[in-house]
Amino acid sequence: MSHPVTSLPPTAATPNTPGPPPSWAPAAPTIALLTALGVLMVGQMYTVLALLHPMAAGLGTTPGQVTWTATAFGFAYAGGFLLAGPLADRYGSRSVITAGLVAATAATLAVGAAPDLPTAIALRAVQGLTAATFAPSALSYAVHHLAPQRRGTALTCITSGMFAAAVLLQIGAQAVAAGLGWRAVFWIGAALMALSLIPVRRVLRPTLRQGTGGGLSQAFAAMPRLLRRPRTVALYLSTMALMAAFVAVYTAVAIAGPPGVAGDSSAILALRAGALPALVAVPVLAPVLQRLAAPLRAVLAFALAALTVAAGSFLGGHIVPLVVVLLLFVAAVAAAAPAVVETVNAGAPHARGAAVALYGCSMFIGASLGPQLTGALTGLGFGGILRAVAAALVLGALLALPALRHHRASVSATAQDTEDRTAPAHSQADDGRSDAARAARGPRPAPGANQ
Repeated sequence: MSHPVTSLPPTAATPNTPGPPPSWAPAAPTIALLTALGVLMVGQMYTVLALLHPMAAGLGTTPGQVTWTATAFGFAYAGGFLLAGPLADRYGSRSVITAGLVAATAATLAVGAAPDLPTAIALRAVQGLTAATFAPSALSYAVHHLAPQRRGTALTCITSGMFAAAVLLQIGAQAVAAGLGWRAVFWIGAALMALSLIPVRRVLRPTLRQGTGGGLSQAFAAMPRLLRRPRTVALYLSTMALMAAFVAVYTAVAIAGPPGVAGDSSAILALRAGALPALVAVPVLAPVLQRLAAPLRAVLAFALAALTVAAGSFLGGHIVPLVVVLLLFVAAVAAAAPAVVETVNAGAPHARGAAVALYGCSMFIGASLGPQLTGALTGLGFGGILRAVAAALVLGALLALPALRHHRASVSATAQDTEDRTAPAHSQADDGRSDAARAARGPRPAPGANQ
């Protein structure tokens, strides 16, 4: 799916987490590589949304049953996130990304050879588990190896790439399946994963470490502590709502499209492709968006997403307005995700890998629920599904509000503390100026001295 950590200190580490690098990694090639890999790896979740009909025909089942291949991938991906984050903390991001690419290549090849639906579902779960190694490791790498002033842009690009995958790989899968068949989609994906090992080894740096005690036990121990924080849990739940809404909308386009769109591959392609400008614009506008505090950005983005989806539910089969609605919806989602992960990580400077792992887990639990949400609400029609999605997004905004209130209280407390510390200094300075003025005037004459 998939980012945002500009407020974190670059050297925050424990004896069992990676230490700060001697110099920052080059930003441009790192961001380009991690963004492209985000499209490829996270996009494996979404390829089947464009393959529901050809896979159903090839496996002898229905498109609705094929949605379970997306759900199986998503739940396994969510579970894999919980492992990958602490593993990245313990063994280094580059090592985990490399091992994950090798395993995901084999799993993706196997999916392309699945003889029936149960086998495809099982293999998609394995694919999801192996692909999950990428995103938390990539986010952790960006936080640790890029200069602080580059992190916000980097993580916005990486997370936007993960969202772009939902559009790009659906378009690519639809085109490849039309010419070469649905199995070729997975074989080409496996080949790209294998080839990406070369730039990973050349561009990414190994993570330096400090100390050897604690091992994985300390990395995993951070997760229960994070889950005891109500504000953090609320943010994870808001992430689930965001991703469930995102995937539900695109699943609805595929299997419950509005009148005049359902069954029209060209119209569906237009709806998918129409969101691409948003996925370019959001990273470009990242420096502007970051002028707003991350919790405020998250709440505003949730609100915009809910408004656009609610508006889209009343548009019927009018293609152009629906394209505009999806454009704004995807832009809002792409802005909300890095804002949420930045807020989460700001509250966990000494457990970044665990915090990102739980964030990613919540993302893909939500993404896994999206297709099933659409399937359960198909009877309501396309408009009814969108109205249910809008309600889920409103809930997500409400869940993000405690973090916003906490941020504002912290800012206010910091400002008050600063004022309290500077007030005595100003008072002393004023007293000093008064003493100097009295000294300059000299001693006052005693009463009657001139008489």
